[in-house]
Amino acid sequence: MTEPQRILVIDDEPQIRRFLRISLVSQGFVVHEAQSGGEGLSLALEELPDLVLLDLGLPDMDGQEVLNRLRARSQVPVIVVSVRGQETEKVRALDRGANDYVTKPFGIQELLARIRALLRHRDESPLSLEGGCYRRGGLVIDLGARRLWHHATAVHLTPKEYAVLERLCRHAGRVVTQTQLLREVWGPSHVEDSHYLRIVISKLRHKLGDDPGAPALLQTEAGIGYRLLVGRDDAAAMDDDTENHS
Repeated sequence: MTEPQRILVIDDEPQIRRFLRISLVSQGFVVHEAQSGGEGLSLALEELPDLVLLDLGLPDMDGQEVLNRLRARSQVPVIVVSVRGQETEKVRALDRGANDYVTKPFGIQELLARIRALLRHRDESPLSLEGGCYRRGGLVIDLGARRLWHHATAVHLTPKEYAVLERLCRHAGRVVTQTQLLREVWGPSHVEDSHYLRIVISKLRHKLGDDPGAPALLQTEAGIGYRLLVGRDDAAAMDDDTENHS
């Protein structure tokens, strides 16, 4: 029998914790609860949950700091669930390692769908960082060899195009913020030059045949960043099939 997945809820509102506990338990999850940042960090290290739901307005420390400390020790998927709906808060949380951000009040079905998606992506191990290979449809990206094929045809990318795609690939399924991409690819002095990134994304979509109106590969999170989409069988560890494209 498969062991039930465990979710840690870090929120100081008893009503929210109770609502989430009832909803999550009904879906077969085991739920751990913390009402402060310190308690949440302790439980995260003791219970090793499969996913964390994190509020930002905690009584002992800001949720952004909890996220910082959690990321220093763990890569557990984190969904921020907060009343703070400002774009700057979302970008800060995503930059600090949150996998997703849901604004209160929220629909429980949407939240459950986001939880299932994150847990599915984690279980599928979308990418091995040691020479991994990302696949989706006819696209194959071999990070170890720094080569890319689209429907068995080699695709030439400029250094900047490859650098952006590589970073999206290494975080497949997660939003990578504009600030992070600009800082890592162009340097700290270019974090405001978002037009550079838009041009590169446009060229990547053209070369990969990705429709910007209905993207199947590169999804835009308006005002925040970009996500390389993944799904079941979309990404896998490198195997001998890659040799067929050599």
